[in-house]
Amino acid sequence: MASSPTSGKRKADLKVVILGDAAVGKTTLVHRYIEGKFEETISTIGASFFLKQWGPYNVAVWDTAGEEKYSGLSSFYCRGAGAAILAYDIREGKTFESLWARFTPLLEAADEKCVRVVVGTKLDLVKPGSREITLEEGEHFASEINEHIPKDRLKHIPYFETSSVTGESVEKMFEFILDYCLPLTEEMKLSMEGNTIHLKDSKTDTVKKNGCAC
Repeated sequence: MASSPTSGKRKADLKVVILGDAAVGKTTLVHRYIEGKFEETISTIGASFFLKQWGPYNVAVWDTAGEEKYSGLSSFYCRGAGAAILAYDIREGKTFESLWARFTPLLEAADEKCVRVVVGTKLDLVKPGSREITLEEGEHFASEINEHIPKDRLKHIPYFETSSVTGESVEKMFEFILDYCLPLTEEMKLSMEGNTIHLKDSKTDTVKKNGCAC
């Protein structure tokens, strides 16, 4: 697992990578969960790193750039990932098509048991007639790319429709991943209140400088 850029010895218990086309809202999705608020962001260059505390565990979240020219880097950041978020804009069918055409092949570098969560974004902007991908299409794709996971291991289909503006289903989606990958005892859950920590939001060049292989 990855060392935190802030500590050469500190290891992440879980690596989560976020993939998807540019401008689908990957970065605002992370900020909404980590910071608890909507925040306008600029396009990610390379990748940004966040650390989330989940009970006694450290979770590394890698937000990758969506432009095709960064595909090589994205593949690098998928290495050893235990969970992947595949994000697309519900109103843009081409961003959904990119998930299976460009991004799922990158997950060959992920952990063999990696759970792949499909996430439709910008739900708050969906108006009558503006939706290009149906709920059923999203769920079918999510089921298809998680066939390597026994059905009794998943509480439900790993598909969520979210809004970073309103916060709808953002926390639910992340906690589905964390609960699946790092299940907590009741005692751990009782001690969790207020323990979210955002330790680092670094760009690729800073991460490389600190020697993080992740």
